[in-house]
Amino acid sequence: MKLNLKIWRQAGPNAKGRMVDYKIDGVESDMSFLEMLDLLNEKLIGKGDEPIAFDHDCREGICGMCSLFINGEAHGPDRLITTCQLHMRKFNDGDTITIEPWRANAFPVIKDLIVDRSALDRIQQAGGYISVNTSGRSVDANNIPIPKKDADMAFDAATCIGCGACVATCKNASAMLFVSAKVAQFALLPQGRVEAAKRVQDMVAAMDAEGFGSCTNTGACEVECPKGISLTNIAILNKEFLLAQTK
Repeated sequence: MKLNLKIWRQAGPNAKGRMVDYKIDGVESDMSFLEMLDLLNEKLIGKGDEPIAFDHDCREGICGMCSLFINGEAHGPDRLITTCQLHMRKFNDGDTITIEPWRANAFPVIKDLIVDRSALDRIQQAGGYISVNTSGRSVDANNIPIPKKDADMAFDAATCIGCGACVATCKNASAMLFVSAKVAQFALLPQGRVEAAKRVQDMVAAMDAEGFGSCTNTGACEVECPKGISLTNIAILNKEFLLAQTK
């Protein structure tokens, strides 16, 4: 398979970036998208050119680091997958593929296709946790009855990997889906109720301080989320935030 690639190149955070055209052949349909970029980098290194910087770690759809905007879609044309799970059989011989980093003020470009997503970490640190006794004398979690519906919803929210696809896809670069997932996974469980009011207020304040945009409920974030995080979580966050204002 031969492909025409248009890839964003940027030497550093303060450098001016530009799209650069590359032609590559020898791409196999069973390769992952990142393996295709590996092949391109091997060819660039072989010619003495600087390889393209892109982020990755587990390559198993777990860590969310492989954050790429591919042909105008976060993580590419497939659904419910990360970029590392995207295979080249989704493309055709001769295709032109445009590859860019996430586009959001809160995600500054570090180099080429790598962005700084530490803003999400700071939101998580602001309140995305619970205080529990881990001394060994804790009550067994199975002794706390939880309706299966609530447990399932909490688990679904907890599958968020913090990749930032929701932010990159949103026309306002909103982080509401990410924050709502981190709030909802605890709000739905009794262990999370103790700090519920403080958690939601602190995380929303941190989100606003990082410069993320507002949510307008267009739903693009849910469509592009590799874990299928539901917009229902945003409704939960809004409810929790309003309740916190009354306390």
